[in-house]
Amino acid sequence: MKTYLRYPIYIIFMLLFGKSSFAQAPPPTPVYTGSFGGGLAVTNGNTDTTNFNFAFSLVRDPKTRNLTKATALYLRGTQNDVLSLDRSAILLRHEYSISTRTFVFGQADYLRDKFKDIRYLVAPVGGLGYRLVDTEATKFSASAGVGGLWEKNSSRLKKSASLGAGETFSHKLSSTATFTESLANLWNTDDFGDYLTNFGLGVTTSISGNLELKVEFLDSFKNKPPSPTIKKNDTAFVTTFVLKF
Repeated sequence: MKTYLRYPIYIIFMLLFGKSSFAQAPPPTPVYTGSFGGGLAVTNGNTDTTNFNFAFSLVRDPKTRNLTKATALYLRGTQNDVLSLDRSAILLRHEYSISTRTFVFGQADYLRDKFKDIRYLVAPVGGLGYRLVDTEATKFSASAGVGGLWEKNSSRLKKSASLGAGETFSHKLSSTATFTESLANLWNTDDFGDYLTNFGLGVTTSISGNLELKVEFLDSFKNKPPSPTIKKNDTAFVTTFVLKF
């Protein structure tokens, strides 16, 4: 074949076959990912109720040893125009991997719950964690650490050291649905009978594009509330429309 014919043939070949090869290259993984969403439920009739929730999450994962997470949740509800639910929770957490399985972490928890008479609860904790399962479909990790605790209610401010432990689990049920579960305990070291447990169970499914629907059961248990008239246990079923970014 003559030399002047080789280059046009080569260009045509690249346009026909090279384009499909380039299209199959995976897109770069973003360093920042997250979501925000909310839900609203209103009933009228014999009982008028309004329930609102707002959720936010942000993850910074540069695919190195460092991983940073931030989550926030706000729940508010009224019944017959009387406030019946008012709770805010924020978590900031940083993990540094020592190995593929083991990591150290530092985190700060903030909680405000009007009906548990918690004006604010702040608990910075640092410790060690281990990834028991870490696959594309299933992730299961546990961690424990020590730190401090400041809890303010209507009568006093409690200050003490704290012990924290918890676990998180997630499993992809399909390409569009994921099951999640989490459990976190925080103990007051001055009185180990004074502890707070938060449990969550949920399913998230994709609706369209970056829009998801999350249905979650939340259980907050305070073993020693500030007053005997305050119930120890609060549960909530939360439905949230989530937009990922």
